[in-house]
Amino acid sequence: FYPNPAVSSINFEFKGDYDKSYSLLIYNFIGKKIIELKATEKKITLSLTDFYRGVYIFQLRNAQGIIVESGKFQVIK
Repeated sequence: FYPNPAVSSINFEFKGDYDKSYSLLIYNFIGKKIIELKATEKKITLSLTDFYRGVYIFQLRNAQGIIVESGKFQVIK
C-alpha cells in the first residue's frame, strides 16, 4: 500500500498469491468498519475524500474470512 501517509487517495497493490475472492476491509482506529471492497483487481485505488485525518487499519481476508495481510496507514489532510 502506498503512499503512507496519504492525502487524497491510497493504492493497494496485491502481489504473489492473489485471489479474486479476497476482500479488503478498512477500519478506523477505534475498530469501526469503514469500508469493505472485493479485491477483484490486482491494484485498488481508494479515494480518501470521505475519510477524516487519522490512522486506519486494513485487512485483506480470503473467502473463509482468514486475514491474509494487515497493516495501518495514516490519512493527513
